Amino acid sequence: MKKSVVVAAMVMMTVVANAQDNAISKFFTKYQDDDSFSLVNISGKMFNMMANIEGTTAEDKAMISAVSKIRGLKILTKSGARNSRELYKEAMDMIPTKEFEELMSIRDKDKDMKFYTKEASGKIGELVMVMGGNEEFMVLSIFGEIDLKEMSKIGKSVNIDGLKNLDKIKDDKKQKKN
Repeated sequence: MKKSVVVAAMVMMTVVANAQDNAISKFFTKYQDDDSFSLVNISGKMFNMMANIEGTTAEDKAMISAVSKIRGLKILTKSGARNSRELYKEAMDMIPTKEFEELMSIRDKDKDMKFYTKEASGKIGELVMVMGGNEEFMVLSIFGEIDLKEMSKIGKSVNIDGLKNLDKIKDDKKQKKN
């Protein structure tokens, strides 16, 4: 009897852990095999390998430290999409607003971009960015232990549009506490 209870508990923990892997994993799963989308999926193992590189400057070392704490990165994009606004709405609907807090929202002529974070114990565990324009769409999910300032630097160095905007974020939480 005890063995069956332990096995059932382990199965339930595995199901819950997989279900909470990241906010919009269902969206990625739905579109990852669609040839009209471009997909980037970087595993935690790759980030761990990158963390073994020796940095020469303080900036390199800070970036390597930030990268070593990331467990995964997923980016899904579609250019020339006539249905980009619908994709944007669909992705936004998949973000569980009870678990995620809106961090920043940008509207620029023909584009809407929103950033959401999920925190646990005062640390950001996931960052989600959704962008929809007239003919382009992108969704990005980074999960692990995330430092927004470092993510902005990484975004600039690897030319990821949405992550560049993270340097515009002021530390509102510290201001609210004061």
